[in-house]
Amino acid sequence: MENQKILPAFSYLSIFFAPFIVPLVVYFVSNDRDIKRHAVRALISHLIPLAFGIIFFIVFIFSTMSLNMFDPSANGNTFIIIWFVSFAIYLLVSLAIVIWNIVQAVRVIR
Repeated sequence: MENQKILPAFSYLSIFFAPFIVPLVVYFVSNDRDIKRHAVRALISHLIPLAFGIIFFIVFIFSTMSLNMFDPSANGNTFIIIWFVSFAIYLLVSLAIVIWNIVQAVRVIR
């Protein structure tokens, strides 16, 4: 196989071992526009779970603070529900991104 197929596939599959480093290196090392385009797409897809993780961490912190400040007599059920729903959404988004990266790597190699 040639570099035009291996480097983009490697960028997508790097979500398993070096999600941010490999697409950046491929982007700056390669001169081919198509390879750079795939490297940027892979980098963005690797950043999505990080962004969702940050968002849900903020939701987690604010739900904890609001639970304690506004309703000190609360038993914590609201907090637990918010935490489980946020964590489930995060897991689903992460799984979807991993599957998407695998599909894109297979498409590039074909």
